[in-house]
Amino acid sequence: MSSRVKGKDNARARAAEMRATQARLERRRRVLGATAALIVVILVVGGLVLVKLTSGGGTTTADTKPTTALPSSVLHGVTSVPTSTSDKVGATGVTSVPVSVKTPALTAGGKPKMLYFGAEYCPYCAAERWPVVVALSRFGTWSGLGAATSSSSDVFPNTPSLSFHGATFTSDFLTFTGYETTDSNRVPLDKPSAADQKIFDTYNRPPYLSGVAGGIPFIDIAGKYVSSGSSFGPELLAGQTRAEIAQAINDPSSKIGQAVLANANVLTAAICQATGAKPANVCTSSGVTAGAAALVSGQAKK
Repeated sequence: MSSRVKGKDNARARAAEMRATQARLERRRRVLGATAALIVVILVVGGLVLVKLTSGGGTTTADTKPTTALPSSVLHGVTSVPTSTSDKVGATGVTSVPVSVKTPALTAGGKPKMLYFGAEYCPYCAAERWPVVVALSRFGTWSGLGAATSSSSDVFPNTPSLSFHGATFTSDFLTFTGYETTDSNRVPLDKPSAADQKIFDTYNRPPYLSGVAGGIPFIDIAGKYVSSGSSFGPELLAGQTRAEIAQAINDPSSKIGQAVLANANVLTAAICQATGAKPANVCTSSGVTAGAAALVSGQAKK
């Protein structure tokens, strides 16, 4: 067997192992999350009673501390990556790609819709937001992106990231809806619409996706592609600041730049299939063309 074939087999094995690990950890997180939710309810109810007893009335709510604003330098670094930079990376090192599905078209406002489910505590979500933001930046404009850090008590603690909580994406080509269901302390944030929740519940499971149903991050690209879990390991971002990550993304020779840009190219290729290959300058770039080839190759391996 050639070293090239062995390398591909090893990459597939690593990808399968990462998905299995994510699935096991997500099961544990759901159990811990349910316990934490019960504790929060008890504390909130107790707090309401205490407020009423001490103040003679009134109400209180859980502390949903707003997401920290993303520094402009980081925002620019992650949303303005030159095409020439991502072209140098292509699809180097990609081991996991979205799964092609045949489901009803997902649209909003007459345009294809990309749907994201995640949570700020989740380290895998923390990793995946970087390529998602880079990819979507090629189709439109972001506003209100926040700065988030994964839970300090989970695996890959304190993974630096962005947040879609309160963010808006504007594009002539597609729409984007991103839910951060809880903050880093598992306090509820975004409540999904009934229609989006149904998509999550229906397609975030076998036979559409392998592994445990309901894992995050979950992405649905216009009903054409779905994915669950991160496309690269959160450990790659350990010990980095958001500014350092943004800088590394713009360096195609860095490990972070290669991981983020390669997977952004794959996501972009999937989005281009939903938008009818528009805009042409994005969808025909060499980096995205390489991403499209990886997308096709990945389907053949599944």
